[in-house]
Amino acid sequence: MKLKYGINDRPKTGDLILYSLQWFILSIAVVVTSIFIATGSPAERVLYAQKVFALMGVATIVQSLWGHRLPIVVGPAAVLLVGIITALASQGEQINTNKIYTAIAIGGMVITTLSMGRWLERLQTIFTPRTVVVILMLIAFTLCPTIKNLIFPATEAERHIFGLLFTLLGIPAMALAAARLRGVIKSLVVPIALFIGYIIYYAVYGDFGQVFEKYSHSEGDIFLPAIEFDGSMIIAFLLCYVALLINDIGSIQGLGAMLQTTDTDKRCRRGVGFTGIFNIIAGSLGIIGPVNYSMSPGVIGSSSCASRYALIPAGAGLIVCALFPTLIALFSAIPDPVIGVILLYLMGTQLAASFHIMAADKSASTFDDGLIIGLPLMIAILFTAIPMDVIPQIIRPIMGNGFVMGVLTVMVLEHIIFKKPQHKL
Repeated sequence: MKLKYGINDRPKTGDLILYSLQWFILSIAVVVTSIFIATGSPAERVLYAQKVFALMGVATIVQSLWGHRLPIVVGPAAVLLVGIITALASQGEQINTNKIYTAIAIGGMVITTLSMGRWLERLQTIFTPRTVVVILMLIAFTLCPTIKNLIFPATEAERHIFGLLFTLLGIPAMALAAARLRGVIKSLVVPIALFIGYIIYYAVYGDFGQVFEKYSHSEGDIFLPAIEFDGSMIIAFLLCYVALLINDIGSIQGLGAMLQTTDTDKRCRRGVGFTGIFNIIAGSLGIIGPVNYSMSPGVIGSSSCASRYALIPAGAGLIVCALFPTLIALFSAIPDPVIGVILLYLMGTQLAASFHIMAADKSASTFDDGLIIGLPLMIAILFTAIPMDVIPQIIRPIMGNGFVMGVLTVMVLEHIIFKKPQHKL
């Protein structure tokens, strides 16, 4: 690929501003689609968002300068979004977020440890192409109930028509834009859709001032109030971190291959190591942990700029946003139906990526291969909707999590039930 700026090139000031603005807008879109999971009062939710913006900004800068040293967007991990949503649902009215974020910090410690030595290379034998395909699909499938609740919120039944129309019109429009547009504008489809949905919603319902005022200040604990260990919660999140690890490795190695780096393994170990460290920090702060996103190749391909230095002002911009509660209030006021439709589109692109991998690697060439992919998805759907009162309290974080049950199922099918015999030469 012919690039205007390579990985270590420093763009001219004018170009740097434009490229950084592109990365900044993308980073904003990635972050705002996850902060809806914050619990508590509006002021506590604003503080949660501030911490997420600040951590993602710092992580972006550190990864670009000292981590994988590649132009990759850092944002809240979708798989941890699944884990947190499911963990909150499994606790019912007695919500204890300390257990959730303690588990996230422990998951970060495990990821950091695995980045040392040759652990990553050894683990890759477990993550077969079929396993990766299923895990990517599981994230999308298990987010469906949350997406439905965002688009059609139970507390705003009179506004369901907006969610329906925005889905029916917005999804085809985003797909059409992604298919027809070229250059930098193509990579901005999601941020543009967020902005348009934002404007239309408040133009129709006209209560922006009231909503904005509700989110105009912040309060709460900076760090996790208490460390609380829950064995089943920790196990559930460790399985979520299996997917996070796959995502992180895939993003770094994929972009490394695209840019033809000669030290991809070294970059991968550093990048995964810092991902683990920032997940430890995220758990300590009581927020969702970060991961390296895989959307970067499309951005680089459309802009012809692979300079890692273009992400540094973008990361700084996220940190600046975190310093102003009023600015965070603008993002916190994004309507749930708009976020839901954007997540629906993003999960559709994730499914597309999984189908692409499946076709490229011929992961479903036999009936048994198809069963290894299909059964975990069905198990995940079942356990996503299963009534929590039928599951013993002590194992709810595991059995009440459709994603975790799907991962366990694919591991058993792939490596035990349908394990192919090793032929000796």
